[in-house]
Amino acid sequence: MSQQVVRVGTLFLHEAGDDFLVVVVRDGSRVFRGKLELKETDAGPRPRRFLQTGDSGEEPLRPEEFVELARSATRIRISQQTSEGGRTRLQEMLEGYQQEALVVRTCRYCANASRYSPITEETAITADRDHICQDCAVEELERELAYKGQFTGAAQDRLEELLLDVGDLDRIVDLLSGNLDPDLTQFDTISATNDEVDPFPTTDLDLHPWLQSDIEGRFENLLPVQSLAVENGLFDGDDQLVVSATATGKTLVGELAGVDRALKGEGKMLFLVPLVALANQKHEDFKARYGDELDVTLRVGGSRVTGSGAKFDPNADIIVGTYEGIDHGLRTGKDMGDIGTVVIDEIHSLKEGERGHRLDGMISRLKHFCEQREKSRSGYGGAQYIYLSATVGNPKWLSKRLRATLIEFEERPVPIERHVTFADGREKLRIENRLVKREFDTKSSKGYRGQTIIFTNSRRRCHEISRKLEYDSAPYHAGLDYGKRKQVERRFGNQDLSAVVTTAALAAGVDFPASQVIFDTLAMGIEWLSVQEFSQMLGRAGRPDYHDKGTVYLLIEPDCSYHGSMEATEDEIAFKLLKGEMEDVSTIYDEAAAAEETLANVVVAGKLAKRLNDRMLGDIPTKHAIGKLLEWGFIDGFEPTPLGRAVTSHFLSPDDAFRILEGIRNDSTPYELLAELELADQEL
Repeated sequence: MSQQVVRVGTLFLHEAGDDFLVVVVRDGSRVFRGKLELKETDAGPRPRRFLQTGDSGEEPLRPEEFVELARSATRIRISQQTSEGGRTRLQEMLEGYQQEALVVRTCRYCANASRYSPITEETAITADRDHICQDCAVEELERELAYKGQFTGAAQDRLEELLLDVGDLDRIVDLLSGNLDPDLTQFDTISATNDEVDPFPTTDLDLHPWLQSDIEGRFENLLPVQSLAVENGLFDGDDQLVVSATATGKTLVGELAGVDRALKGEGKMLFLVPLVALANQKHEDFKARYGDELDVTLRVGGSRVTGSGAKFDPNADIIVGTYEGIDHGLRTGKDMGDIGTVVIDEIHSLKEGERGHRLDGMISRLKHFCEQREKSRSGYGGAQYIYLSATVGNPKWLSKRLRATLIEFEERPVPIERHVTFADGREKLRIENRLVKREFDTKSSKGYRGQTIIFTNSRRRCHEISRKLEYDSAPYHAGLDYGKRKQVERRFGNQDLSAVVTTAALAAGVDFPASQVIFDTLAMGIEWLSVQEFSQMLGRAGRPDYHDKGTVYLLIEPDCSYHGSMEATEDEIAFKLLKGEMEDVSTIYDEAAAAEETLANVVVAGKLAKRLNDRMLGDIPTKHAIGKLLEWGFIDGFEPTPLGRAVTSHFLSPDDAFRILEGIRNDSTPYELLAELELADQEL
């Protein structure tokens, strides 16, 4: 036996079939590996055969050399996994040479691989009715993950963290197959908070008589965020940025101010949202609530015919529209009439790429329109602006830039548990059914059944999920007519439905008193959710008047994306959203965005375009933008050319305008032009 072998170290013995594995470990490294066979003698068990094993094969050693090895060892350890008979034989043999050995728990996987890894009760991981070390457990988990599909670093880190926390490999592997053990799926809990605000009695409001009667009939007191808005100048005409969690009553703040002024003849209300689906829904709601007293119309694009087939009425008392619908009117010189109140919902959209800079520009152009009308029309006192959002990371900065009073209410009246589990598309349906049934079969301390909102990314998927749920449920999306949506809302409110399945696109408009939210996907169409959107959607779980807590489940499909243009995978996105900080709201301008908004401002305001640029949220290099517009032939001095007017009225970016011009020169068909534009968008 070589000199290296007899250096001091830990001698480890482990039963391996009819023989015993012999390992010597020194300073954490294995310095010897071999096999020992015992024989029975009158003096007890003794070494019969001793082999040194290695990559090159087996080398026979004298049995006496094992005795020398044992005597030179600093300690001798016998694996607890060795059978009772095997342990007895080893101990008797060692005692015959006046050597002592302790029986210790070791990792079976390591022992089988000729490694010595002692484990304690605290470090042992249960695996297949045995105990293994943490390193081997992580290796086994990685093998399972590779078999199930590619998991990203974030998802793998989460599972390894769970493995070390619960100490059971089998339970973690079960989690990959849709196990709903809450001890494993729970990611964290968002604690409840309670900001004390004295409620404002509705009888103390000084509204138009019709609205006063309507509000008093519906509410005894205003909700906290509404009370704060009233007490901080809502009815004095002050601009306000209202930041408060989902379902805390922000929308009514805008309604109170806008409807009251419209009824009093102090100007119409514009209620603006980012999506056509939300505009349609809000238009229907306002028409049902206020239509007997006020004319309500819809403006969602450049056409005079709305999506519902009704004709747009520019003289209506309430105009519900998309940002782009109102901006189109401004860009094309439409008379918007006397505007008393502008309510802009989802103001955090300012941070979104294309929509962000167009919203920023629209606000500046709308303010310019109202200012010019105020100068030219006696008796018109201008407009009040009310900005609404549930999710703003920098509310103080934003309110200052918007020149608005900040109304911030941070209450979370019930805690929210957030859970993560992994499943493929078909497995998700089974899990959703189980979660919906479990929730609906549970009643809160307030006597209400648990009900669920399931968010997914397409109307087709809404119907697919709803059909698979055993308890009564219904799809709910913008493709349903008003009557059908209202029927779903009533049935949910009466607790006749266990769940509604809706699209992420309607998240801002969905107002169901649900105790549970399930994310079937983390996508909105072909884009991943932002932290703001995710936070707003999960905030739908749990209402203080109905529930003791809210519950949120993310059903994550590893290595999944829903469109070729999507970066990252669903498991990567999940942990970014769960750990994400609320993003600051600001608008960033590149050359194309700066040119587009400057062109629109020139069309609307001529030489005053720089003033409009200067008060926008983002920094626009006006001089450079004007130079580019002159170079491209979009303006002549501070007047738009016919080409410039066409570009701005159709919301074209400079690059899209150039592609269309090139296509026209090349005699491309309209279909070829559309295909070219679509391909260009996919390459961005």
